[in-house]
Amino acid sequence: MRAAGEGAGVTPTLGDMHIRRARHDDWPELAAIFIAARAGMAYLPRLHTDEETRAFIKGVVASHETWVAEEEGRIIGFAAFGPEDGGWLHHLYVAPAAHNAGAGSLLLAKAKAELRQGFSLWTFQANLGARRFYERHGCRQVRRTDGDNEENLPDILYEYRP
Repeated sequence: MRAAGEGAGVTPTLGDMHIRRARHDDWPELAAIFIAARAGMAYLPRLHTDEETRAFIKGVVASHETWVAEEEGRIIGFAAFGPEDGGWLHHLYVAPAAHNAGAGSLLLAKAKAELRQGFSLWTFQANLGARRFYERHGCRQVRRTDGDNEENLPDILYEYRP
Protein backbone atom coordinates (compact mmCIF):
# COMPACT_ATOMS: atom_id res chain seq x y z
CA MET A 1 0.00 0.00 0.00
CA ARG A 2 1.33 3.43 -0.79
CA ALA A 3 -0.05 6.84 0.07
CA ALA A 4 0.35 10.13 -1.72
CA GLY A 5 1.57 12.75 0.75
CA GLU A 6 1.54 12.62 4.53
CA GLY A 7 -0.95 13.43 7.27
CA ALA A 8 -4.40 14.80 6.47
CA GLY A 9 -5.19 14.63 2.82
CA VAL A 10 -3.47 11.27 2.31
CA THR A 11 -5.25 9.22 -0.33
CA PRO A 12 -4.16 5.60 -0.06
CA THR A 13 -3.92 3.39 -3.14
CA LEU A 14 -3.22 -0.30 -3.70
CA GLY A 15 -2.60 -1.45 -7.26
CA ASP A 16 -5.66 -0.37 -9.25
CA MET A 17 -7.66 0.24 -6.08
CA HIS A 18 -7.97 3.79 -4.81
CA ILE A 19 -9.91 5.87 -2.32
CA ARG A 20 -12.00 8.89 -3.25
CA ARG A 21 -14.55 11.06 -1.51
CA ALA A 22 -18.08 9.75 -1.95
CA ARG A 23 -20.40 11.74 -4.16
CA HIS A 24 -24.02 12.30 -3.20
CA ASP A 25 -25.18 9.99 -5.99
CA ASP A 26 -22.99 7.08 -4.75
CA TRP A 27 -25.47 6.22 -1.98
CA PRO A 28 -27.32 3.44 -3.88
CA GLU A 29 -24.05 1.50 -4.35
CA LEU A 30 -23.08 2.09 -0.72
CA ALA A 31 -26.50 0.90 0.44
CA ALA A 32 -26.11 -2.27 -1.66
CA ILE A 33 -22.72 -2.95 -0.03
CA PHE A 34 -24.14 -2.29 3.45
CA ILE A 35 -27.11 -4.61 2.85
CA ALA A 36 -24.95 -7.38 1.36
CA ALA A 37 -22.34 -7.17 4.12
CA ARG A 38 -24.91 -7.28 6.90
CA ALA A 39 -26.78 -10.15 5.19
CA GLY A 40 -23.65 -12.24 5.77
CA MET A 41 -23.76 -11.55 9.51
CA ALA A 42 -26.11 -14.36 10.54
CA TYR A 43 -26.19 -13.16 14.16
CA LEU A 44 -27.84 -9.83 13.21
CA PRO A 45 -31.59 -9.51 13.56
CA ARG A 46 -33.34 -7.95 10.57
CA LEU A 47 -34.81 -4.75 12.00
CA HIS A 48 -35.29 -2.66 8.86
CA THR A 49 -36.52 -3.16 5.33
CA ASP A 50 -34.07 -2.68 2.48
CA GLU A 51 -35.91 0.55 1.60
CA GLU A 52 -35.42 1.88 5.15
CA THR A 53 -31.76 0.89 4.98
CA ARG A 54 -31.31 2.70 1.67
CA ALA A 55 -32.80 5.87 3.16
CA PHE A 56 -30.48 5.51 6.16
CA ILE A 57 -27.36 5.18 3.97
CA LYS A 58 -28.46 8.14 1.83
CA GLY A 59 -28.51 10.15 5.07
CA VAL A 60 -25.09 8.84 6.09
CA VAL A 61 -23.56 10.06 2.82
CA ALA A 62 -25.23 13.46 3.29
CA SER A 63 -24.23 13.91 6.94
CA HIS A 64 -20.80 12.27 7.37
CA GLU A 65 -17.45 12.51 5.70
CA THR A 66 -17.72 9.45 3.48
CA TRP A 67 -15.01 7.86 1.35
CA VAL A 68 -15.22 4.95 -1.06
CA ALA A 69 -12.78 2.29 -2.20
CA GLU A 70 -13.00 1.95 -5.94
CA GLU A 71 -11.49 -0.59 -8.29
CA GLU A 72 -11.93 -0.59 -12.06
CA GLY A 73 -14.71 1.99 -11.72
CA ARG A 74 -16.67 -0.10 -9.19
CA ILE A 75 -17.23 0.91 -5.59
CA ILE A 76 -16.21 -2.02 -3.39
CA GLY A 77 -16.31 -0.46 0.07
CA PHE A 78 -16.92 2.67 2.07
CA ALA A 79 -16.09 4.39 5.33
CA ALA A 80 -18.05 7.16 7.00
CA PHE A 81 -16.51 9.10 9.84
CA GLY A 82 -17.05 12.28 11.76
CA PRO A 83 -14.13 14.57 12.51
CA GLU A 84 -16.64 17.10 13.82
CA ASP A 85 -18.12 14.72 16.40
CA GLY A 86 -15.00 13.93 18.36
CA GLY A 87 -13.58 11.40 15.93
CA TRP A 88 -15.94 8.51 15.30
CA LEU A 89 -15.61 5.87 12.61
CA HIS A 90 -19.33 5.31 12.10
CA HIS A 91 -19.22 2.77 9.27
CA LEU A 92 -16.64 0.71 7.42
CA TYR A 93 -18.09 -1.88 5.06
CA VAL A 94 -16.59 -3.82 2.15
CA ALA A 95 -18.57 -5.77 -0.43
CA PRO A 96 -18.40 -9.47 0.50
CA ALA A 97 -16.86 -10.37 -2.89
CA ALA A 98 -14.02 -7.91 -2.21
CA HIS A 99 -13.12 -9.07 1.30
CA ASN A 100 -9.41 -9.57 2.03
CA ALA A 101 -8.26 -7.62 -1.03
CA GLY A 102 -7.14 -4.48 0.82
CA ALA A 103 -10.13 -2.15 0.51
CA GLY A 104 -10.83 -2.16 4.25
CA SER A 105 -7.19 -1.40 5.02
CA LEU A 106 -7.17 1.49 2.55
CA LEU A 107 -10.36 2.93 4.02
CA LEU A 108 -9.03 2.60 7.56
CA ALA A 109 -5.76 4.27 6.49
CA LYS A 110 -7.83 7.17 5.15
CA ALA A 111 -9.71 7.46 8.44
CA LYS A 112 -6.39 7.48 10.32
CA ALA A 113 -5.02 10.19 8.02
CA GLU A 114 -8.09 12.39 8.38
CA LEU A 115 -8.75 11.78 12.08
CA ARG A 116 -5.19 12.50 13.18
CA GLN A 117 -6.07 12.63 16.88
CA GLY A 118 -7.54 9.15 16.62
CA PHE A 119 -11.07 7.82 16.68
CA SER A 120 -13.50 5.45 18.33
CA LEU A 121 -15.76 2.82 16.79
CA TRP A 122 -18.20 0.11 17.81
CA THR A 123 -18.36 -3.44 16.50
CA PHE A 124 -20.38 -6.44 17.56
CA GLN A 125 -18.62 -8.98 19.78
CA ALA A 126 -19.82 -11.69 17.38
CA ASN A 127 -18.09 -9.99 14.42
CA LEU A 128 -14.80 -11.84 14.82
CA GLY A 129 -13.49 -10.79 11.41
CA ALA A 130 -13.97 -7.10 12.19
CA ARG A 131 -12.43 -7.52 15.61
CA ARG A 132 -9.31 -9.17 14.16
CA PHE A 133 -9.13 -6.50 11.45
CA TYR A 134 -9.30 -3.55 13.87
CA GLU A 135 -6.88 -5.11 16.35
CA ARG A 136 -4.42 -5.91 13.54
CA HIS A 137 -4.55 -2.22 12.58
CA GLY A 138 -3.77 -0.89 16.04
CA CYS A 139 -7.23 -0.38 17.53
CA ARG A 140 -7.66 -1.47 21.11
CA GLN A 141 -10.70 -2.58 23.06
CA VAL A 142 -11.75 -0.11 25.75
CA ARG A 143 -15.24 -1.28 26.74
CA ARG A 144 -17.72 -4.11 26.23
CA THR A 145 -21.48 -3.94 26.58
CA ASP A 146 -24.19 -6.56 26.86
CA GLY A 147 -26.14 -5.05 23.99
CA ASP A 148 -26.88 -1.38 24.54
CA ASN A 149 -27.68 -0.90 20.85
CA GLU A 150 -30.59 -1.19 18.44
CA GLU A 151 -29.84 -4.84 17.78
CA ASN A 152 -29.59 -5.72 21.50
CA LEU A 153 -26.32 -7.54 20.78
CA PRO A 154 -23.13 -7.43 22.85
CA ASP A 155 -20.64 -5.04 21.34
CA ILE A 156 -17.16 -3.62 21.84
CA LEU A 157 -15.95 -0.04 21.84
CA TYR A 158 -12.56 0.27 20.14
CA GLU A 159 -10.22 3.24 20.04
CA TYR A 160 -7.37 4.11 17.77
CA ARG A 161 -4.91 6.62 19.20
CA PRO A 162 -1.73 7.34 17.21
